[in-house]
Amino acid sequence: MIDINTLIEKLRIHCQDDLPGETAQNKMLPKSRVDVTFPKSVEHAIPSAVLILLYPYKNDIYFILTKRTNEVQHHKGQISLPGGSWENGEHLHETAIRETEEEIGIPANKTKIICELTPLFVKVTGYMIHPFIGYITEKPNITPNPNEVNNVFTASISELMDPVNQLTELWTIRKFPVDVPFFQFGEYKVWGATAMILSEFRDCLGTIL
Repeated sequence: MIDINTLIEKLRIHCQDDLPGETAQNKMLPKSRVDVTFPKSVEHAIPSAVLILLYPYKNDIYFILTKRTNEVQHHKGQISLPGGSWENGEHLHETAIRETEEEIGIPANKTKIICELTPLFVKVTGYMIHPFIGYITEKPNITPNPNEVNNVFTASISELMDPVNQLTELWTIRKFPVDVPFFQFGEYKVWGATAMILSEFRDCLGTIL
């Protein structure tokens, strides 16, 4: 496995070139078997940001995922990257860092941003998600915010890159049949916007590893 310092430099260079973008994201796009109309439009998108926070541990590189509580406004009970809504006056990377501190207790001054991936518009909620890749130098002490986070778990780059962990199932969502691609990380199925963001990250890694 590549060491984290080398990976950081390669990602910085790679993100300056053309990102794989929607082509990579759409590999993990849930596909309804019937026509569905979504009420939200990109013209009125709500800006938000999430963070793929990398850290080295046991000869691999890991990132953090959260299972949201049922008390949050959107994506109740779903698996997410740390992040949330933009606040007036912030740069979007600052949103990702702030929300990560608020949700899982990692101090903002310890997080360094590497680059930004392609923004993703979520038609169901109307959010425009700006994904950032960042890093910290060692395995963090995580303190979940119980109002927002039900559980925290990690996945490694090796797990993300292993094709055995990408699956598709037929689910019923809002009474519609939907083919849902997802990443299986242990007991957790990571799907939807989070999986689409990780899909672009995976394609970037496939180019530089």
